[in-house]
Amino acid sequence: MNKPTEPKLFSYAAAYEAWQREYSQALPNDRQVTNRSGIPIQPLYTGAGAEALGLPGQPPYTRGIYATMHRGRTWTQRQLIGLGTPAEYNQRLRRILDQGATAISLIPCNSVYRGYDMDESHIELLGTCGTVINTADHMDESLAGVDLARTSCAQNDPSPFTLLAFMLVAAKRRGVDWRDVSGTSNQSDYLSHYVANHMFFRLALPGARRVLGDHIEFCNQHVPKWNPMSVVGQHMQQAGATPAEAVAFTLSTAIQNARDCIDRGMAPDDFLPRFTFFFDISISFFEEVAKFRAARRIWARVSRETLGAKDPKSWRLKFHAQTSGVDLTRQQPLNNIARTTVQAMAGIFGGLQSLHTDAYDEALSVPSEYGARIAIATQNILREEAHLTDVIDPLGGSYYVETLTDQMEAEILRVMKVVEDAGGMYKAVESGLVQRMIGESAARFQRKVDSGEQTVVGVNRYQVEEDASARPINVRPEREAMEAFIGSFRQYKAQRSQGDVQRALDALARAANSKDENVFGRVIDAAEAGCTHGEICGLLRRELGFGHVQGIV
Repeated sequence: MNKPTEPKLFSYAAAYEAWQREYSQALPNDRQVTNRSGIPIQPLYTGAGAEALGLPGQPPYTRGIYATMHRGRTWTQRQLIGLGTPAEYNQRLRRILDQGATAISLIPCNSVYRGYDMDESHIELLGTCGTVINTADHMDESLAGVDLARTSCAQNDPSPFTLLAFMLVAAKRRGVDWRDVSGTSNQSDYLSHYVANHMFFRLALPGARRVLGDHIEFCNQHVPKWNPMSVVGQHMQQAGATPAEAVAFTLSTAIQNARDCIDRGMAPDDFLPRFTFFFDISISFFEEVAKFRAARRIWARVSRETLGAKDPKSWRLKFHAQTSGVDLTRQQPLNNIARTTVQAMAGIFGGLQSLHTDAYDEALSVPSEYGARIAIATQNILREEAHLTDVIDPLGGSYYVETLTDQMEAEILRVMKVVEDAGGMYKAVESGLVQRMIGESAARFQRKVDSGEQTVVGVNRYQVEEDASARPINVRPEREAMEAFIGSFRQYKAQRSQGDVQRALDALARAANSKDENVFGRVIDAAEAGCTHGEICGLLRRELGFGHVQGIV
């Protein structure tokens, strides 16, 4: 098991008493849990070697970042949904919330991801992979009936963060104080986009770096419950990085962004508590559990010793995880329900704070409502029928899991050193080092699949003749509805105050070329003045440089 990394300020017995006090304060009326056989189930189990692991809610956080973990605070259920127009999204959103989702994740259309408006894109592509959100009005309609002061909303919103700008304008219209708005800029990690998700990469590296810093600074000051930095490992793991590499690159990215904030004069404890992490969960069950436990341990040490954070909230690695769509197959798609269940269990046993379970039909199309309902039910079953929330870190103390956690930690640290020796994550990405490492890992795994060494059920073994008519239908928005939506958008642009729009865009251009003005603040001003998503992104591409994707979608 891992050797203690914390100085012994007091005994394990005293630490255990402190944990018991914190647990009792968090759950003063904790329920008595028994299994079907009538055996009482304790919230936490300890034994030989437990001292090295620490306790939940205490450094080094191997066993979780909160004293009660899922026994007292279950993960947030987030389903990534998006289709068609804002009105269609809102209808689906309300149904998903009624079925048990406890927070919102808004997925925009691919045209939005690429930084363009709907009238710059091919109609056949609009709304097929997400919702078309081009203005503050669209966002207001998408979130109609949602209490923005009480409902956490993750925006899949790359730089320059127009979706959050639109949401803040909508909140202001409704009289909601921005200090009550909570959620996450779920795609704020420009480095992961540059490496592995070019569709999300709208601005050149230096410009994206600048805008992210402005975004973090603005949100810390004006939207304090918002998490402006979601460090993404998912893209890199789905691109082919091993689980250990994905964690290493993610933590290296967090270090890079933290150093950039410190260089701006920000104190670590002012921004690190609002750093969150977003990981992929592959079907390699025990490897994923060990990955998350090791990641928490490393971040607790790095945030304190390398970045100088003194607040324990800064040491906690809070993370959202998504079951891996890369592991899902087009062949025998109902098998994906089993894959997703295994992945979700790995994330839960690994101690996540938020979970998205993929729909079984995501390998074929935008998830159907039927598929999304099954994905939500999967979480409900694991939480309430399988009782996976009864015990904190239930695999803790397993010889295998503890040994694997140590081994994963060593491998993650090895890769982090490679990145640090290259000058940090920004330079390692700029030089192509990270991309080459991911490409080599992806090729190695694919060779195993091609040779049959790695079984993929229904793909290279256990194939069956399938009835194509039994496959899920590829859901697409109705063309007539999309044509009407484009028409109303063009009318909106013609009727707004052109003077207000031009003044807002001019101010945004000045901010982009100024060292003193906050670009994200001007993005919000432009959204409020009626500027569209494509106009804002287009201006900043012009002023700060293009990213990977150029030309008309």
